[in-house]
Amino acid sequence: QVKFVESGGGSTQPGGSLNLSCVASGFAFSEYAMYWYRQAPGKKHDVVAIIDSTGDTPYYVDSVKGRFTISRDNAKNTLYLQMSSLKPEDTAVYFCYGPPFTNWDWGQGTQVTVSS
Repeated sequence: QVKFVESGGGSTQPGGSLNLSCVASGFAFSEYAMYWYRQAPGKKHDVVAIIDSTGDTPYYVDSVKGRFTISRDNAKNTLYLQMSSLKPEDTAVYFCYGPPFTNWDWGQGTQVTVSS
């Protein structure tokens, strides 16, 4: 059974930093590209960042480029998202996930709140 356990969220002021982690299990983690998504209230899941299976090629949506860094540790089946210079519009529940075609179950996510 595929499982994702996200952690590291919290509340911070604009300009602050948070580091998210996601431990994955139930599949061959090192063989899949991995995604970070976020979901704001009343909205769908939106892709934030993607990293290939080896961790060599990250992709970021324009709104987070230069502020977020995605990485992975295949030995630990763990995905990371370092977030800095946070803005109120980054407020959302953050999820890690595999490629969309997998259709796996989502984890519980981790809440990130950016507010003054």
